[in-house]
Amino acid sequence: MLSDRVNTLSESITIAISTLAGELKASGKDILSFSAGEPDFDTPQVIKDAAIAAINEGFTKYTAVEGIPTLKAAIANKLKRDNGLTYAPNQIITNNGAKHSLFNLFAAVIQKGDEVIIPAPYWVTYPELVLYHGGTVVEIETNDESSFKITPQQLKNALTPKTKMIVLTSPSNPTGSVYSKDELTALGKVLEGTDVLVASDEMYEKLIYDGEFTSAAAVSDDMYKRTITINGLSKSVAMTGWRFGYMAAHQTEIIQATKKLQSQSTSNINSITQKAAIVGLNGEADADIEKMRIAFKERRDEAVKLINAIDGLSVYKPDGAFYLFINIKKVSKDSMKFCKELLEEKGVALVPGVGFGSEGYARFSFATDIESIRKGIKRIEEFVSAR
Repeated sequence: MLSDRVNTLSESITIAISTLAGELKASGKDILSFSAGEPDFDTPQVIKDAAIAAINEGFTKYTAVEGIPTLKAAIANKLKRDNGLTYAPNQIITNNGAKHSLFNLFAAVIQKGDEVIIPAPYWVTYPELVLYHGGTVVEIETNDESSFKITPQQLKNALTPKTKMIVLTSPSNPTGSVYSKDELTALGKVLEGTDVLVASDEMYEKLIYDGEFTSAAAVSDDMYKRTITINGLSKSVAMTGWRFGYMAAHQTEIIQATKKLQSQSTSNINSITQKAAIVGLNGEADADIEKMRIAFKERRDEAVKLINAIDGLSVYKPDGAFYLFINIKKVSKDSMKFCKELLEEKGVALVPGVGFGSEGYARFSFATDIESIRKGIKRIEEFVSAR
């Protein structure tokens, strides 16, 4: 009855753990959840005010599929101002979140048998979407010793005549690792002379704690021409439920192909969100973003210190995003079993590393208040010490 395509998909392990945690909490159990990738902060008031104004002004009708001109101009200005990238209006499209951007991108460019390189650990959705569209996933393994980043030699070894794309994420979900300009330049050198596309997911760009952020498309003219930049406001401006993402690419045919697909599926993104997003992109919420970034940095530092003090656990200190990818290998070789028992016995929800393509780890989101973080890590310590 069901299509082969949909049968290739697996349920998101992040959502599965969050659902189980919710069920246990509903049953009366004291649950501390560190599983969801969502800021605990409210959307800045200046953005909410822009949305309210849009509603009151009657901006509630269909718009152009790719987004209203003023929104695309705000995206272009942001990319120029923050990332040193220049795009014309026909090189930009807005989507219902970055997940939608990726779905449309893969649908537009991947054919059956095309290989897509995905460094592991990876965001759970990447390989699922590649498989759904008939592609073949080629994983490159990394670990905490390499700061969860691939090397140019690893990339070179993974390339074949069938390679269509590589997916880069910086800052990373689930590890928080950030590629430097030199590292991105070196990876770009490996791709020179090939037709390999780069999908650069930069959703956590504003949440940097150490070092600086560099957009993949900004490191060379060659990388600019082959890179599709994917971004949004969900994480940095606490707008997860607003569903706003966008793509920008030098290759206009890619953007136009995704526009054609979107015109026959979802059409334009929410009109009210479009008006609100302009405010977030123009920098009017930058003070709110900085407050969130400072709070996340404080939480990161505290959580890293406490986890590394637990015998049997260790964690790489991330440079960005709001996740810790905890090494549990000395305690358990089965991350699913570890997380399930931790949730059932101690009421602490983490996401198994196996879901991100890296067994022996567990993802801890510090997008919650610092007292809950301290309390949760204390429970983790008790759980581990009893093993």
